[in-house]
This record gives sequence, C-alpha cells and structure tokens, in this order.
Amino acid sequence: MFENVLFQSAPDLLTEDIRRERLPGSLLFAGPAASGKLTCALELARVLSCREQGAWNCTCSNCRQHKALVSPAVLVTGPGNRSLEIAAARNTLLAQNANNTSHLEAARYLYLRAVRKLTVRFSPVLWEGDDKVSKFSPLLQAIDEDLEQLEPGRTIPDGEQLEKITADVAKQCAKLEDSFLYDALPVSQIRNFSSWAHLTSAAGRKVLIIENADVMADSARNALLKILEEPPENVTFILTTTRRGAMLPTILSRVRTYTFFPRTQQQQQTVIERVFHYNARMNGGKLPDSIDAFLQTFLPVQPDLVRDYAGQYFRCIAAGHVPDIPQIAAACGSFSPAVLFTIFLQGIIECQRPLAVSAAGAEASARILAELRTVADDVRVFNLNPAAALERLTRSLMQTNMLNGGIFRSLIQEASDGE
Repeated sequence: MFENVLFQSAPDLLTEDIRRERLPGSLLFAGPAASGKLTCALELARVLSCREQGAWNCTCSNCRQHKALVSPAVLVTGPGNRSLEIAAARNTLLAQNANNTSHLEAARYLYLRAVRKLTVRFSPVLWEGDDKVSKFSPLLQAIDEDLEQLEPGRTIPDGEQLEKITADVAKQCAKLEDSFLYDALPVSQIRNFSSWAHLTSAAGRKVLIIENADVMADSARNALLKILEEPPENVTFILTTTRRGAMLPTILSRVRTYTFFPRTQQQQQTVIERVFHYNARMNGGKLPDSIDAFLQTFLPVQPDLVRDYAGQYFRCIAAGHVPDIPQIAAACGSFSPAVLFTIFLQGIIECQRPLAVSAAGAEASARILAELRTVADDVRVFNLNPAAALERLTRSLMQTNMLNGGIFRSLIQEASDGE
C-alpha cells in the first residue's frame, strides 16, 4: 500500500487505521503543494475498492481501473492546475520512448494518469445540468481518442507520431483547463455528487476526492457541511488543502486530518528522479531544488521573467506612475496557466518585504499583503480576469502609497543606493 507516496508519514497512519478498521468516513489531507496529497487520496481510493488485500501489485479488476484512473467508484473535483504535471509527464514519456529504456511502461502510466487527473474532473455525474457540457464534450472526446492509442497493452507509436499525439493532447487539455475548469468548486457539483453518493455501486466503496477544498463559495461550503453531517453509507470523503486554516471550523470538526509535511530538498530531488526519471546529466548536470521548481521549467514563460515584471510593476507604482497592465499581461503569457499569476503576486511580496523594517512600513506592508490576498481570491474564487484584477490592485496600491506619504519611494532609493 502507498508505495507511490514518497517521504510522508501519513500513509503509515492510514495503513494502520485501515488494518485496525478505524478509518473515518471523512478525511482531510493537509500540507504544502506537491507533497503527495492527491496521489495518496487516489491510492487510498484504490485500496478501499480492492477485492484482495490492497497490495500495490494487485491485478483485480477494481485495482486495474483505479490505476488507470477510470474507476466509476471515484469522483475527483475541485480546482487545481494540472498543465505542468501533464507537460512534465509528456517529457518523461517522450524521453523514455526515444531511449527505449526499462522505465517506458512506468512513463506511459505516469502520462496517462497525469492527463486523467484533469479529465476525471469532467465526469458527467458532476456536470449534470451544466450548460458547459456541450462545449467541452468535443475536447474530452478528442483527448480520449488520442489516449486510446497509448493504452497499456498497445505498442507505443514511433517518436514522431508520439510527439504529435501528445502535443494534441496538451493543446486540448489547455483549452479544457483554461476555459471550463472552475477555479472554485460550485455548489451545483456538490449537489450532484451528493445524489451520486447515495446510489449503490458494484465497483467497490465509493470515494469522493475534493482537491483544494478551502477554495469554494459560502453556498458550496454549506452544502458540503450538510453532507458531512449526514454522510451516506459506504462512501469515503477525502478533502485536500494547502491552507488548513482557511477551512471552516465546522468542516474541520467533521473530518480527521492527516498531515503532509514539506519534504527536504534531497527528498524532493529523489521524487523528481524516481517519478519523472529525470536525468540530471542530460539536463545541464543539475537537479532542480524542488518539485515546484522542476514543474515550473515547463511553463510557457519562465518564472524569473514573471518575477522581473512584478518588480517593474511595483517600482512603477512606487514612482507614482500607472503601470501598463496590458503590456505586462502579454509579456507574462496572459497569466495562463494560473500559476503564473501566483508567481507574479509572490514577486510583489518580495519587492515590498523591506518595508517591514519600520513601524510605518510594517503597517503599509500589512495592507499590501491583505490587498494581494483579496486579488488572489478575486481571480481564484470569483474568476476575475487577472488583468482586471491587476487594474484593481494598482488602484489599491497607489492609494496605500499615497496614504502613507509615498513610503514606497524608499524602496526605489534603497535599490538605487545598492547599485
């Protein structure tokens, strides 16, 4: 069990709870990004549906479906950027196929699962009654037709054909994620999976996985709380979050938390090597410092460039000028995928950090951080366009600067003195 979840103690606790038959019906996996929470949730779903003893190499029909992420007994929902993992898995598959290595089959599974971690969120069960279904269905069909050529048991296409197939999948997945995946779980999906949860299943215990469960509107939170208060039999609810403190206390009181800890740099590098079969010698002789850093190498715009534009943006406001938002957004790839916007906001946080050295500066810094959190929620929860969010942020930051006597200018002066 859980052999694919590396360097975490939560799987050991889960294994012990399963063996002692004390696993709760509602669980929360809490920990930093890229710590294995979703992988562990999917593996727990497999173990609970296994017809044998949940062994990693089990070949029962339920386990085969779970490993391929096609089990009808599992629903996965909630916001989450999957494009970088898909790109990284594609790179692994192409490299292993080109070199005809012993890891080719593992790379095939890695790629298929990476894609299906996205497509599984578009289950008809979750989207019943949504007018978007007719619009994204052709994309799902195109992805399924491409993946059919890569299914285990079939000969993997040659290099050129494989590149073409996976490039087409990447294109369709980007459209699917950018245009249709909700940034905050809607109440309609909670109502839909509530109905599904009360139906009996022949495919083993039902499991509902909600990724980033802290990101949902109040109506969705209340609907989820009602289900957790009176959970259906033979259904396990697994919530994941990177911000346990943002969860409603009433929801936290109805789940058992399993904590996922930050991995060390060496552990993260081992994950990169073992999961993605990354060869440092073939990539400049250096391993990325973290899983996030590794995945960000597949961004269409390099993170350092986005951070540079964040610095220019903040310095422009500090000088009393209005930044050119359209030009910034275009240079940052229109902040697609959404992680680019997060990197941009983090760049602003770094720029304003020196303000905290004085009492007045600390007050201004606290207001800036509050405004950044609001803007992040506007984009992530309320689906505001990132460029429009930056327009709003610009007005807020300029007001903060003015009300504090132009305190941002001190950062420009310090930067000039340091050059």
